Amino acid sequence: QVQLVESGGGLVQAGGSLRLSCAASGRTESSYAVGWFRQAPGKERELVAAIRWSGANTYYADSVKGRFTISTDNAKNTVYLQMNSLKPEDTAVYYCAASAQKFNSIASYFSADDYHYWGQGTQVTVSS
Repeated sequence: QVQLVESGGGLVQAGGSLRLSCAASGRTESSYAVGWFRQAPGKERELVAAIRWSGANTYYADSVKGRFTISTDNAKNTVYLQMNSLKPEDTAVYYCAASAQKFNSIASYFSADDYHYWGQGTQVTVSS
């Protein structure tokens, strides 16, 4: 089992920045990759960014490329999501998720069904 706890959400004006953190505990050595997903009211949960715990192989949604950066600190078992140039459409609950198995395709990084452990979520609100 892997436990995930997100932090760093809040209210920010458009154009501002936030950094989300996801602290992992438990059998983290059994996890292959971690992703940040978000879900806005009335919308489906979507991948924002994903990364292997080793730090290799990063993936981003087209809507955040060039603005968001995902990174890992393996010494702290923590994953970060640096969000810059925030827009009102980035408003959502952001979730950290970790896989229990190796991904054999890029598509798996983008699929919520392929992640087994989830945090409780943190709200990000961007005002215009």
